Amino acid sequence: MRKLSLLPGNIFSGVPLDRVDHLRADDSWIKSQLDNPASRFIAVWNQQSIVFGGAEPRAALNDRLALEGWLEDWAEGAAPLALLGVTPDESAVAHFAIDLSHLPEEAVISRYAGGALMDLRESVQLVPAPEAAILAYARGLMYWHRKNGFCAACGHKSIARKAGHERACTNTDCGAVHFPRTDTAVIVLVHDGDDALLCRQSHWPAGMHSTLAGFLEPGESLEENVAREIFEESGVHVSDVRYHSSQPWPFPASIMVGFMAKAASREIKVDEKELEYANWYNRDWLRDVKPSDDFRMPGEYSIARRLLRDWIDGHFPT
Repeated sequence: MRKLSLLPGNIFSGVPLDRVDHLRADDSWIKSQLDNPASRFIAVWNQQSIVFGGAEPRAALNDRLALEGWLEDWAEGAAPLALLGVTPDESAVAHFAIDLSHLPEEAVISRYAGGALMDLRESVQLVPAPEAAILAYARGLMYWHRKNGFCAACGHKSIARKAGHERACTNTDCGAVHFPRTDTAVIVLVHDGDDALLCRQSHWPAGMHSTLAGFLEPGESLEENVAREIFEESGVHVSDVRYHSSQPWPFPASIMVGFMAKAASREIKVDEKELEYANWYNRDWLRDVKPSDDFRMPGEYSIARRLLRDWIDGHFPT
């Protein structure tokens, strides 16, 4: 079994499993793990997961009995299922995700005494970070299966293969194979001396502000993406673009690539189709500001918050 070396990262990264790509096509091994009483199954229902409350909330990661009678739904094609990986130790316990969205909500909840369905944005603030990473991984794969039941090339039905990490077209004249898609986006803390550029979108929660972000376009480097998005949305030119870190962002299927960038201009001309407004905010003011309906930072679990925190505390070169 491969030994995992997990580096400190942002929330939703650091899945504590060996993804065992080399075993995904081994149908006999997959079947043995599906039948193995030790295997764990993470249920997803309409992109929500089960979380047990109490003094130390935990994600429902190991209750096989709760799924009794429902695992057969996977074999019948009603419930997407995918191997997430195995624990990186001698026990090598297999973890699977299964989508139960075809069942009534009440039926799913009733199987987990003391548990409740939660959106990932809620559960990530309660459960340990490694469990949040597994929930995000499961949610991402199940979302992809639910949205890709038909071939994008010819429109025929597609079926899951390779333990849920591929979908193949059933049309023999087509034969296209599809893989889980991750959309790349950059997210940028633009700074000028002791000021940082933050923005707000009208549909965000009251008072919430964040760093600027945008999706990568074909034929574009990440650095070009940074410069284009910042200028298009705020009218500010940037220079000295530096990579910071990245974060899987399963809302629904992105990877956020974080950067710091120096402002080469200060005048703001907001694209009102994208933003409600953008402003410069002083480092000391941001350090001391109290959350309110007028101003609040992005969520603690977001890479935007980490970019801000590292810049405010001087933990990243400026």
